[in-house]
Amino acid sequence: MKATIWHNPRCGTSRRTLALLEDAGADVTVIDYLKTPPAAETLAALYARAGLTPRQGLRMKQDGAGALADADDATILAAMAADPILIERPLVETEKGVRLCRPMETVREIL
Repeated sequence: MKATIWHNPRCGTSRRTLALLEDAGADVTVIDYLKTPPAAETLAALYARAGLTPRQGLRMKQDGAGALADADDATILAAMAADPILIERPLVETEKGVRLCRPMETVREIL
């Protein structure tokens, strides 16, 4: 099975999710989204496939997220693309779907 993880190596949940994917034998493509941020259109497609709104994918604990409290989806997506630390992680995509893996065990739904 192929999987793509939008990963932050400094995040424990992201590291543990990556380990779950590897332990399951997935052929994993790792994208360090802080170094290679996804475009707003990519994020929109991932969230749509996951059944999430961009607001649900916003890392609310992050400085600057509060300023987006009343923003529309396009504004949130543009902010995430411009400052990817605002993206909640990890996002994982397989042929079975996309999940925001918080908690990390959520990844099992798409393995």
